[in-house]
Amino acid sequence: MVSKKHIESAHQRIQPYIHNTPILTSSILNGLTGAALYFKCENFQKIGAFKARGALNFALQLSKEELKNGLCTHSSGNHAQAVALAAQLLGTKAHIVMPKTAPQAKVDATKGYGAIVTFCEATLQAREDTLATIQQKTKAVFIPPYNHDWIIEGQATCAKEILEELDALDFVITPVGGGGLLAGSALAAKYFSPKTTVIGAEPEGADDAYRSFQTGILIPSEHPNTIADGLLTSLGPINFEIIKQHVSEINLVTDEEIVAAMKLIYQHLKIVVEPSSATVLALVLKRKAFFKEKRIALILSGGNVDLGKLPF
Repeated sequence: MVSKKHIESAHQRIQPYIHNTPILTSSILNGLTGAALYFKCENFQKIGAFKARGALNFALQLSKEELKNGLCTHSSGNHAQAVALAAQLLGTKAHIVMPKTAPQAKVDATKGYGAIVTFCEATLQAREDTLATIQQKTKAVFIPPYNHDWIIEGQATCAKEILEELDALDFVITPVGGGGLLAGSALAAKYFSPKTTVIGAEPEGADDAYRSFQTGILIPSEHPNTIADGLLTSLGPINFEIIKQHVSEINLVTDEEIVAAMKLIYQHLKIVVEPSSATVLALVLKRKAFFKEKRIALILSGGNVDLGKLPF
């Protein structure tokens, strides 16, 4: 079990390498929703997403001997960049498997950190099989995208920063894909602000976390289809156990609602976010009556978007 001390140690470990990202507010968005919204801008994080936290926390705990053969992972984008950055910082190689459908902006950025990228079909099976072949050849250390205590500890540092900066928050809302950020945020709230409720926002077209949460049984994602490309992965079993215990609910939003929320963030916060980030505002807009007059932190998970293919 990830303890309070584990999260504190992770934060100390990664602090020299990450940004304590800013929290932005907008009186217009507060007026639109009827709530007090605080946007944690992980789109300003190293590699443009919260994923840097978990990947660095993992890589920094490896020995020189383990680092010698490099790091490897599979990812549609943000975790790919995070592992590539970790390898660059630690002076080793990164071998990354990416689906052919990965956004070009994320592919280019991953290669920009010096990673060796191999493409595969856009299924979890293809990603895992391709990675297994590469790992066999290179003996590189696999850094999982979400399903590992070290990753969860790293992602938990984002909510920890929020809870250290803001008092008396009613809610923290995060996107959910593999569940590392949601699980980490739920543990951070448990340890640093027990009165704060944690909720996950998920696209309707990739609703495995929602269905798993409703049934209490882990249901893998099959053929997910959503504009939120960062949330296409299946929920991890380690993450799911934490989410079952410490998350209040997981709610669904449509791609149309995500795009509308994304547009509002561009208009009123004047920042670049990817569709996955917009799920959190989409949820507050969808459930205005429920969130009315509440103090809510929304984690904007990343800003790695192809500017030539904005959905508005």
